[in-house]
Amino acid sequence: MKILLTGGTGYIGSRVLQRLSAAGHDVTAIVRSEESAARLDPAAGAHPLVADLFDDQLLTGVFGDHDAVIHTAAGSDADDEAMNTAVIEAAERAFSGSGKHLILTGGIWTYGSSPTVDEQTPPAPPQVTAWRLAGESAVLAGDYHGNVIQPAIVYGYGTGLPSLVVAAAQNGTSIGEGTQHWTTVHVDDLADLYLLVLEKAPAHEAYVAASGDNPTTLELARAVNAEAGPGTAEAAIEQVGPLLAEALLLDQQADAAKAKALGWRPQRPTLTKLLAAGYPEDR
Repeated sequence: MKILLTGGTGYIGSRVLQRLSAAGHDVTAIVRSEESAARLDPAAGAHPLVADLFDDQLLTGVFGDHDAVIHTAAGSDADDEAMNTAVIEAAERAFSGSGKHLILTGGIWTYGSSPTVDEQTPPAPPQVTAWRLAGESAVLAGDYHGNVIQPAIVYGYGTGLPSLVVAAAQNGTSIGEGTQHWTTVHVDDLADLYLLVLEKAPAHEAYVAASGDNPTTLELARAVNAEAGPGTAEAAIEQVGPLLAEALLLDQQADAAKAKALGWRPQRPTLTKLLAAGYPEDR
């Protein structure tokens, strides 16, 4: 397939790019600058395209030249909502009435706290990601082949949100009181799911992407520092600010039964094991 990928230099997108190329797909990676193009993994063999994701006319034309778009780009800033909207609206213009495919990256925080998060759990998003809900709903209802992947807390290669666990644990505490569970997924397992959804998923379906390993934040902290004790919500707010803290204090567990029924098999080391090993940058 001829695939357009956003976020190909990012944490998730770079791994998705590797999977797509290894599977024989023809990938164009849309990037914001020549500097970003130079950061693309040369081994992945993607065609870089320097373009503005907010240029409606250009984006619609580029989308129309591809069989599928996978949107993983995110800047973790105020532009993310507008970027998602621009991508979804371009897909509506370019793909409407066709079988062409848009895969949108959502997030498991959409469902709020629950001991059994799945795709039927009523939405209860924290403020920091509440904007995602409208976009996810639009893609699932679109007149094209739309899917949404909703990652758990993504880890691997010594980076991502688990770095906050390391920082707190080194100061002797968990994030929050430590009783809340985090849903987790290794970035390489997550990339495997993107490829599977591209090749096998029926239209109009969302997929929670969680390995099934749901440690408490105190368990994570003690993997870093055996002497770590419970923290407080107030300390979490001080560490990361009130918006992100609200999300990190959610108590979520998930097993991603729907994604696994599609054939997904998470197999990388758990976050707890990697934290206990020093959260290495090579795995």
